Amino acid sequence: MDEQREVAAFIDRHDIEAPPEFRLLDVVSELGEVAKDVNESTGYGDDPSEVTVNEDELGDALFALLALADAVDIDAQDALETALTKYESRLETQDEPGSGV
Repeated sequence: MDEQREVAAFIDRHDIEAPPEFRLLDVVSELGEVAKDVNESTGYGDDPSEVTVNEDELGDALFALLALADAVDIDAQDALETALTKYESRLETQDEPGSGV
């Protein structure tokens, strides 16, 4: 995935390497910011038709996830393709993409 290589190059260029544990914490933190946007924009669920997510927060979450993928030597494109295949298979057999667990 070109985006993963772009993130990896940015991290290398700015010497901001971090171990996978820290990258995971960053992912969770950034997703928390996205959740905060959703909670606040919907009045904490009172009006779900008003969902707003700030582009920069979603971008931060994507950056963090791609940095984590790179830190654990997983190709994000391959992981996405595997997930899409899994969801497609589930939709064919159980009419929903969730694991049912």
